[in-house]
This record gives sequence, C-alpha cells and structure tokens, in this order.
Amino acid sequence: MTQTPSTHGSAFRPAVHRHFHRIAWLAAALTLCVIVFGAFVRLSDAGLSCPDWPTCYGRAAWPQAAEEVADHAATAIRVLETDKAWREQVHRHLAAVLGVFVLVLALIAARRRRYGVAQVIGASLLVALAIPLYMAGHVMSALAIAALGEAILLLAALRWSNVDLARAAALTLAVVVFQALLGKWTVTMLLKPVIVMGHLLGGMLTFSLLLWMAWRATVQPIVLADAGVLRRWAIAAIALVGVQIALGGWVSANYAALACGAGGWTTAAHHYIDFPKCVGQWWPAADFREGFVLWRGVGVDYEGGVLDGAARIAIQLAHRVMGVVVFVGLLAFAARLLRTPGLRAWAVALALLTCAQVALGILNVKLSLPLSVAVMHNGGAALLLFVLVSLLARLKRPD
Repeated sequence: MTQTPSTHGSAFRPAVHRHFHRIAWLAAALTLCVIVFGAFVRLSDAGLSCPDWPTCYGRAAWPQAAEEVADHAATAIRVLETDKAWREQVHRHLAAVLGVFVLVLALIAARRRRYGVAQVIGASLLVALAIPLYMAGHVMSALAIAALGEAILLLAALRWSNVDLARAAALTLAVVVFQALLGKWTVTMLLKPVIVMGHLLGGMLTFSLLLWMAWRATVQPIVLADAGVLRRWAIAAIALVGVQIALGGWVSANYAALACGAGGWTTAAHHYIDFPKCVGQWWPAADFREGFVLWRGVGVDYEGGVLDGAARIAIQLAHRVMGVVVFVGLLAFAARLLRTPGLRAWAVALALLTCAQVALGILNVKLSLPLSVAVMHNGGAALLLFVLVSLLARLKRPD
C-alpha cells in the first residue's frame, strides 16, 4: 500500500560537509545557465567566433575591434566578429567558474579519504598544466597530461564509496574536465557534429550529477512503499530523454532543424506543409546511413553543415519519431505519478513540461527556428531532466 511521502530516513542521509548542499545547488543553477547560454552561442552561429582556445584572439577576455588583433595568427583562421566573440568567451568564463565550484565540491567530499584531497588537487594541477602546454603547441603532451589527471579522478571515483558523496563529486569533476576538452575540440575541430553533440550531452550529465548530489545532501527523501517501481520509471524516462537530447544535438550540429521545410501556417504554394509532414510528405526520401555517420575525418569545417538534403531529412525524421516515443513515455510516467498521493504536483510539472517541449519543437519549424524559441527548447530539455533526476534522487523505500 502506498504511504504518504515523508522527509525522514536516517539511511538516506550522507555524511557531507554542512555547506556541501549549498555549493551543490549553486553549481547546479550555474550549470543550467551555462547550458542555456551555450545553446545561445551555438544557435547564434558564434561557436567559432574565437578560433583559438582558451583565449580569444590571444586575449583572456575578447577584442573590442578588429584593429586590436590584426597581427594575431587566429585572424588567418577567422575574421573577428566582435558581436559574436563576446558570446563564446563569456560562455568559456562561465564554464570556468563552474569548474571551480565542482572542484570545491570534490575537495570537500574527499577531505576524509586517505590522500583524497591530494588526489583531487594532483589531478587538477595536471589538467591545469596541460593548458599552457597546449597553448605552447605541445598538443599531444598536453593531451597525455590531461588524460592522466582524468584517470586519477576516475580511479578515485571507482575506489571510493558514496556515503559522503565522494564518488559522485570525483566523477562530476572528471566530467567537467572532459567537458573542457570537448569545448576545446568543438573549436579546433571546426564544429564537428559528434563533438558538438557530446558537449551538449556532457553539459546535461553535469547538471544531472550536481542536481542529484544537491538533493541527496539536502536530505529531503520522499518515502514511499513503491519507491522502487517509481525509481525504475524515472530511470527509463531519463534514458528516453537522454536519447532525445542526443538526437536534438545531432539535429543542431548538422543544421537539420529545418530540413523538412519551415515557415508559415498556411498551405500556400510557397510553403511546405512542414508539420507534421516533411517536405509535403509523411515519409519522404531520407538517407539514414549518410545522416548518422559519426566520424568524417579531420579538417572539415562543419559550420552550416555538409550533408545533403536527404541526409538532413533522415536526422530530422529520427528526432521527430523519437519525440513521439518520449512524449508517450513521459505522459505515461506522469499518469503513474498522478495516481500516487503526494506526487501529483510532480506529475503535473512533468506533463506540462513535456507538452511545452513538443510545442516549442513545432514552433521551431513553423517560425523558422527563431533564436529565442530554439534556446528555450534546449532549456526545456534541462528542466525535464530536473524533474526526473529530482525524483530519482529523492524517492526512497521505508526503512
């Protein structure tokens, strides 16, 4: 029989520092900002506006005029666009601040582990050392040193238990370090789609890990007799949303958002009947094999996309079909939550966010991908994760 939710349970309480939850919540909120701002950077075509890394035309901030960097080597790669460069560099600085917060969490969580603080600091120093090495042109040495730092963090996460959230904190720091590498490769590999998609997934994973730690450190479990069943529902829902986010990232990275046609609400001759149909057909010719080639070598500039129409249509169709699956799955989960006393507010939130995501996806097509709607669509995916990960973190069976 279902029990009324409770906020008690000693077995749920991790042995964490008294300020851990505050830092974790702040870091989770900052991660959401980084995700949304990163979507703004990507969707406003500013992802290559600083062609060097981690500086922007050799500057820690960004140049204000083209004359300031006329003799910098990066100008041979891309001409400075001052209205875009600040977006990319602000995104990098926000991500750097987030990295500091995650480092602090890892240090706090590891403080009671034998050599725990030394391992976290050592790994972080290796990663920090890799940056000037990379800037000096020692690319492979920098990569090897950063990989060593990552290995130290991952081994620590494997060895440590999670009673004090040390495992989760070390893993989150490792994810953030890899996110920095993906950010670098996004620029140096000229918006290669698999890197761009991975960067998006890494941001969502970072948000999910920080959110999970924040809830667990806050100690507000929802105690239910059927918590085990609901947790399995939540895991399945997170998996569905994760696949759809990956497909959405693949759509964006391959510039396939409008592959099925766009614009207008009528069936006038100059408009495609673009939704729910695709270029006027329910299932047009689509090249799925070409559309889902993950690696195409190096040296290709992917800005604007390189695929033909049939390949882009395949990507868009896959995103739409998976969208239907996710829509049905999330509404089914919301219906299950609605039947559970104490979880009805969560059910309503999940259903409303799911419907809003579908509406924003349709508006992206009908309004020809306006920047504000596209950015909100990315933010909506993160909010769906907020609901699902929050439930996963808080649901607990009675002691």
